Amino acid sequence: MAGRQTGARSTDRTLMRSAAILHYREGVSQIEISRRMRVSTATVSRLLARAREEGIVRIHIADPDEAHEIGDTLARAMGLATVRVVDTSKTAGLSAQVGALLTGAALPEGAVLAIGWGRAVQSVISTGLPALPGVIVVPTTGGMHETASHFQINEFVRNAAEQTGGEARFLYAPSNPSRELRAVLLRDPDTTRIMDFWSRVDAAILGIGSVQTSTATRGSELSGSGSEAVIGDVARHYFDISGRRIERPDHVDPMTITREQLRRVPLGIGVATGPAKAAAIIGAARSGMIGALVTNLQTARAVLNMLEDGR
Repeated sequence: MAGRQTGARSTDRTLMRSAAILHYREGVSQIEISRRMRVSTATVSRLLARAREEGIVRIHIADPDEAHEIGDTLARAMGLATVRVVDTSKTAGLSAQVGALLTGAALPEGAVLAIGWGRAVQSVISTGLPALPGVIVVPTTGGMHETASHFQINEFVRNAAEQTGGEARFLYAPSNPSRELRAVLLRDPDTTRIMDFWSRVDAAILGIGSVQTSTATRGSELSGSGSEAVIGDVARHYFDISGRRIERPDHVDPMTITREQLRRVPLGIGVATGPAKAAAIIGAARSGMIGALVTNLQTARAVLNMLEDGR
């Protein structure tokens, strides 16, 4: 009997957690949860109430001014034009802030919008971008030999152009070509046309990659002298915590927008979330490759703590 009661309690807690995640984290309505879980809406309501009572869900009432204040503090500390902080882990909040920055830039017809890669950029674009009629949307880098969806940069460009009402331009080249292949690509008119766009980008949505300290996770691309100092990258350009460029050992130029071109972009929006990205965000800001940052409150606090600690 005791075993059956323990099993029942475990099942209830699993149901409570599942319902709480769907409702509070993913914003799914109670009616939709009842459909998915094949229980009544009354049961869903009961599960959510018990989840609060038992501490599975903790309601936090946010200070509406905190996100704005910490954003201003970070912008001053990192020398960025603006830092937009959202008090939510949901992608919709990040996408809305990216959209507001793009709309505020009043990009004219024919302006160039460059798109980076990574999970944060993928999430922002999948949520939606504002109408920017007539913009030309280009990738910041060639493709990678990866099958994961957040590496498919030409698809990001297609989606972004569709949402904004712009014109997509694709780059059919690897991001890290051999010397021989790069020489061939530089003679291809379609490739050089994209590279010409890189010299006049008006706005960019850029992911900020973080590099783990373990050399086992870096791959051969970062092996060699100086690689231990790398903490992140923007568009395959690696840097240390001070923003200093870290060259790859092979020193073959990647098929990507250059660091100097990124530094000249009027509105380079870095998008990143997660406390583990704190050091990479600081390095990216110091590198000059981003001029604005969109993140969430948890990440912003981690960045601010790291800056205050002087690490």
